[in-house]
Amino acid sequence: MREIQFREALREAMNEEMRRDPSVFLMGEEVAEYNGAYKVSQGMLDEFGPDRVIDTPISELGFAGVGVGAAANGLRPIVEFMTFNFSLVAIDQIINAAAKMYSMSGGQYNVPIVFRGPTGNAGQLGAQHSQNFENWFANTPGLKVVVPSNPYDAKGLLKTSIRDNDPVIFMESELMYADKGEVPAEEYLIPIGSADIKRAGTDVTIVSFGKIMKVALAAAQELEKDNISAEVIDLRTVRPIDYAAVVESVKKTNRLVIVEEAWPLASISTEITYHVQKHAFDYLDAPVQRINSLDAPLPYAATLIQAILPSVERTVKAVKAVLYKD
Repeated sequence: MREIQFREALREAMNEEMRRDPSVFLMGEEVAEYNGAYKVSQGMLDEFGPDRVIDTPISELGFAGVGVGAAANGLRPIVEFMTFNFSLVAIDQIINAAAKMYSMSGGQYNVPIVFRGPTGNAGQLGAQHSQNFENWFANTPGLKVVVPSNPYDAKGLLKTSIRDNDPVIFMESELMYADKGEVPAEEYLIPIGSADIKRAGTDVTIVSFGKIMKVALAAAQELEKDNISAEVIDLRTVRPIDYAAVVESVKKTNRLVIVEEAWPLASISTEITYHVQKHAFDYLDAPVQRINSLDAPLPYAATLIQAILPSVERTVKAVKAVLYKD
């Protein structure tokens, strides 16, 4: 099977859906003439023209609102944020318009819109450009939240998101755009709300999503050196969450470690911990451990960034704690 970059997988998904459905269009800062800030939309202006690949002003509230209005009137916008840190400027349109319109209209208006772009830290970009809001958006009824970890999942999930009749938050990472992975040339879709077991194991379950899956998988490889078999689950979506996949794995391994980049309070890892302790408490041989970023804004210094973010070392230590009850 061919290997392509994460950004290429996203581009293919958008291209295929725009060819299939003329109501789909892309809008955002620098998506057209500049080929996208991270070159995700490279070449799309040439194929689809300025009516369907639209450069916007630096006004997230404005173009997010245009997207919501277009979706309510029968189009299927893909709205790109250069970073989800900038989505805070548009959060009223996302939370109070897109997420609420179907219920507040009594089902008269669907809002089939995808808000996509990078989330989380991407190196030394400072505290205001290094935040995770997956749990914020996942807290909102009416939204679906997708956070893929690899090119294959990114393409299949983005195509599904574009076809979905509800608003979807689709979160990527600057640090994944150049990642390569196997992606079929033929069309495929991945359902929203279905987790994937990336690595089977018997001793402990490690749950993660997005780019922090790299940490989870690397930790599993490190643990294998000590004859510890870790089952690694990629949630892929955090609203809805595939609770059943996590619970079934915990019933097999009897131990759970969750690795997530967001801050600890009210995090996705907190939600999963609650659910597992409610539905699989009798199967747990140790308390659930979670690895989050430390509860502080991300510094600029590279050494401090590494100290704050989830790491392989912290994950391995947490796994050994649930195994040996340290």
